[in-house]
Amino acid sequence: MKVSIIIPVFNERATIGEVLDRVLALPFKKEVIVVDDGSTDGTTEFLSEYQPDVIRVHFNRLNFGKGTAIRIGLTYVTGDIVAIQDADLELVPEELVQLLEAFKDESVDVVYGSRFLCPNPGIPRLTRIANRFLTGLTNLLFGSRLTDMETAYKLFRRKAIQGLELTCRRFEFEPEVTAKLLRAGYAIHEIPISYRPRRAYEGKKIGWGDGITAIETLVRCRLGRSGMPGR
Repeated sequence: MKVSIIIPVFNERATIGEVLDRVLALPFKKEVIVVDDGSTDGTTEFLSEYQPDVIRVHFNRLNFGKGTAIRIGLTYVTGDIVAIQDADLELVPEELVQLLEAFKDESVDVVYGSRFLCPNPGIPRLTRIANRFLTGLTNLLFGSRLTDMETAYKLFRRKAIQGLELTCRRFEFEPEVTAKLLRAGYAIHEIPISYRPRRAYEGKKIGWGDGITAIETLVRCRLGRSGMPGR
């Protein structure tokens, strides 16, 4: 089983090197697709030099957003499984191994790493409230039983993710891909993961405006087409 790991990155020079080192050390067959989304902090220059054979780097001249970067990454994937890996080290790359274990069951098509299935005392209260609301809204609209719709660790069989008609540009990737997977009939399996949240002064980029966009995205996907033909 070959895994395509998409890493969208924007201004993460402080962490991108460690992320790549740890991802490359993971004990499974992989290709790593890095999409540098218009970085201006030295990330671009670092990636221009850090390119082992297993890594493919796409450079955007402008910053378009995480959703756009992931959609670009999806055009390159050739693996059986597609995994999204953020470049900020809020999540633990080594835990991708346990998430991939679920795909040994051929009936499993989508796996999410949930930050709320195990104790994570470091998660700020406002983050918990926001996630609980957005995940609850997802469950209400689509009849699911998720605990962490906004998780950054999302893994898919390639046929599932490439069959969706995604239009996201920024952080609405999370609600859009979740909504369209659920509308297409895919079951989402959750596995507990660790989480070390960053604060705004450490480079955290998502804000309340993105929460409003997430709500709009969920409602639009519920009222509109699934973005994928029936399975």
